[in-house]
Amino acid sequence: MLKSVILIGGPQKGTRFRPLSFEVPKPLFPVAGVPMLQHHVEECAKVPNMKEILLIGFYQPNEELTRFMCSAQQEFKISIRYLQEYAALGTGGGIYHFRDQILSGGPEAFFIMNADVCSEFPLPEMLNFQKEHGEPSSFVILGTTANRKQSMNYGCIVENQQTNEVLHYVEKPSTFVSDIINCGIYLFTPEIFQHIGAVFQKNQQDMLISMCGSGAIRLEQDIFTALAGQGKLYVYKTPAIWSQIKSAGSAIYASRLYLNQYHKTHPERLATNKEGGPRISGNVYIHPTANIDPTAVLGPNVSIGTGVTIGAGVRVRESIILHGATLQDHSCVLNCIVGWDSTIGKWARVEGTPSDPNPNDPYAKIDSETLFRDGKLTPSITILGCNVTIPAEVIILNSIVLPYKDLNRSFKNQIIL
Repeated sequence: MLKSVILIGGPQKGTRFRPLSFEVPKPLFPVAGVPMLQHHVEECAKVPNMKEILLIGFYQPNEELTRFMCSAQQEFKISIRYLQEYAALGTGGGIYHFRDQILSGGPEAFFIMNADVCSEFPLPEMLNFQKEHGEPSSFVILGTTANRKQSMNYGCIVENQQTNEVLHYVEKPSTFVSDIINCGIYLFTPEIFQHIGAVFQKNQQDMLISMCGSGAIRLEQDIFTALAGQGKLYVYKTPAIWSQIKSAGSAIYASRLYLNQYHKTHPERLATNKEGGPRISGNVYIHPTANIDPTAVLGPNVSIGTGVTIGAGVRVRESIILHGATLQDHSCVLNCIVGWDSTIGKWARVEGTPSDPNPNDPYAKIDSETLFRDGKLTPSITILGCNVTIPAEVIILNSIVLPYKDLNRSFKNQIIL
C-alpha cells in the first residue's frame, strides 16, 4: 500500500502571497477554480493502492482547512488527515517528527510533495520508474529542465545519463551546475527515515556543543546533498507542465497551466460559448453560482469564483476573480487578482503586468520576482485584497491594494496600505 504526504507550510510562510494569504491559508487559494491543494489530492487519489493522504504543516487547525478536508474526503473517497507541527521543522524535520504516523499500516512507499507546486503529478510514472531503477529501496526525485540562468534559483541535479542516478545535488547554487531542477515531488521508501535520523542525531550533538541552532532538517540541503552519488537517489524527468506558486503573480500563470490541462482532465470545468451567455475566448472557468451579463467578454485564462457578479460590457483577461466580487458595467480587468467581496466601479480599468516566463523558451520558468527593484515597485500583476472598493472611471495600474480600502482616485505602481 501507498501513502502521500503534502507539506503545506504555515502562516509565516506565504508572505510573498500577501495580501491574499491574510484571508485563506495559501495552500487553499483557488487556482483554476479549485483550491491549490485539490490538484494534488485528486492525482494522489487516482493512484491504485493509495490508502491515505497526510497534510503536514504548522497552521492552527482552522475552519477552511477542516472544510476542505471533509469535502475532499467525500469527493475522492480517501482518508485525509492534518498533522500539525509545533514549530517549523523544515521539509525533512516535519516528516521525521511524524514518521510513526506515515509508517503506520506499513506502506511500502510514500510520496512527499510541496503544496506550492503546480504539476501534472506523474505519480504512476514515478512508481514504475522506481521499480526499474536501482534497488527496491531507492528514492526518486521528480525533475524537469530549466534554462541555464533560471536553474540557479532551484535545487540542481547532476545525473548519470545512462542510469538516471543523482550524482550531485546543490540547492540554489551560485554558479551553473545543471539544467535539471528539483520539482518538489518525491517518492520515498521507509528507509529514508534512517538517513533523516542520522542527520537528526548529528544536529542534536551539534546543538549540544554550540547550544544553538534551529533543529529544522531540510530534505534538500541536508538529505539529498548527502545521498547523491551513493546509488540511492534517482531522478525521473518529466516534460509535462510544472511551476512553483510562490507569489500571487505565479498563481495566474499556474491557473493558465491547469486550465489548459482541463481539456484532457476536466472538460466540464471549461466554459463554452452558449446562447445568452457571455463571450468566452480561450480557457475560462466559471463557478455555476456566478452571475454574468451576456455582453461581457471573458478570457483567455480567467477563473471566476462563487457568487461573482459581472455587469454589461465588462472585459476580463488573464485574471482570477475571487468569490463575491462585483465588476460593474464596462469595467476592464487585465492581469489581476480581484479579492473576495471587492467591487470595481463602472468604466474603471484595473490592470497589472504579467510576470510570465519567456514564451519563446520552452524551458523558461516563472521568475520569483522581487517586490522592489532599484527602489521602485517592480511592475507585476495588480492585486486587490478582500473588500476593496474601486470607484468608477479610475485606473489602477501595477498596484497592490490591502484589504478593506475604499479608493477615491487612480493609482499606479503603488502598494496602497
